[in-house]
Amino acid sequence: MNAHRIAYTRAAALPAILQQRIVILDGAMGTMIQQEKLTEADFRSARLADHPKDLKGNNDLLVLTRPDVIQRIHEQYLAAGADIVETNTFGATSIAQEDYGLAPLAYEMNVAAARLARQACDHFGTPEHPRFVAGALGPTPRTASISPDVNDPGARNVSFDELRAAYREQAQGLLEGGCDLFLVETIFDTLNAKAALFALDELMEETGERLPVIISGTVTDASGRILSGQTVGAFWHSVRHARPLAVGLNCALGAALMRPYIEELTKVAGDTWISCYPNAGLPNPMSETGFDETPEVTGSLMEGFARSGFLNIAGGCCGTTPEHIAEIARRVSAYRPRGRHDPLFTGLQAA
Repeated sequence: MNAHRIAYTRAAALPAILQQRIVILDGAMGTMIQQEKLTEADFRSARLADHPKDLKGNNDLLVLTRPDVIQRIHEQYLAAGADIVETNTFGATSIAQEDYGLAPLAYEMNVAAARLARQACDHFGTPEHPRFVAGALGPTPRTASISPDVNDPGARNVSFDELRAAYREQAQGLLEGGCDLFLVETIFDTLNAKAALFALDELMEETGERLPVIISGTVTDASGRILSGQTVGAFWHSVRHARPLAVGLNCALGAALMRPYIEELTKVAGDTWISCYPNAGLPNPMSETGFDETPEVTGSLMEGFARSGFLNIAGGCCGTTPEHIAEIARRVSAYRPRGRHDPLFTGLQAA
């Protein structure tokens, strides 16, 4: 059985699990890396000792230079109760890696990242409690819908085809490394997301195996819109053609401020499951994690979401730790998952 078919077979278990209980996603990667107090040397290793650009902060690169750190973080989240761990590939596209002069390493990063997450999931998973690898596709630092020049509204610093090609390379690496599903996340520009979804569709048409896709947008402020201007409802209607396993929101806001937008999404996206992984409140430079919510506070807020019937997949974004995820898992376990209304699909094609 080839790797694509094995991933498809593993992922086929997800819809049944989502019908039974709220599934737990992991928490922040950057928060955990920050606590490691890594130096420039950790990001370089011997391989990149003479690279002309500073590399500290390029967290995606650590899957090649300090894989032990990334694997340990995955294992901490799995031990805390995560069912799904995201690959450390938020910025592992050739477009994002151009800023560091490392675009040629993007494919290798994605393969390595998926393999690290796969190894951790295989170690913790059992037939009764399987663990899943979500191949993470971040938004890139460039936007196809918004001009980078206030004096030229029509200017763009990236094209749809450039985004599609970068996402296709990333997704192929993630699939080769052993991911079970794809997570198009922290979407601030729906056109960028559409390029990622187009690339995923191309890849899955080629392989003949359709892995589940989760789509997660980011409401940037109290306007209730993503950065490119869409409301939550408009965002969903722009991406629902991809027939995702789940749609949700993450980042930018803590759970308290995210609540009305998740509630809105549960009303408009009746035919798919809902994911939610907020920040640990607001930024707080005095906190060890950089955010102000303790695990107990975040867990309590997410319990409120579960009690209200908003959740199918729950986790954490910036500022969350394994302790946050353990508390979320404990508190939401008492509640039934949100049901879908008039379900049209499962996110998986028939075998």
